[in-house]
Amino acid sequence: MFIYRPDILEQLLQHGARPTTATRPELVHEFVGGLYRYRLRQLRDRLRRKEVPKSDYYGLVVEMRMRYRILAMKPFEWLVETEN
Repeated sequence: MFIYRPDILEQLLQHGARPTTATRPELVHEFVGGLYRYRLRQLRDRLRRKEVPKSDYYGLVVEMRMRYRILAMKPFEWLVETEN
């Protein structure tokens, strides 16, 4: 059984992920990581189509990185620590 930290659950919900106590954190981490890469590719494609000015691109990438900052954590860090 996996008990996710409340702050992590809140961030995961922002990305459309709603893990249960049976959901492995590695699986959720992989999902959010895939979503992050997809969004970066979308942004790059918008740059190539000149929908985003090149001067704004770096800032948008940094903004995206901040929205997905939970990916900097290891999946096990998303869980509530339990005493054994």
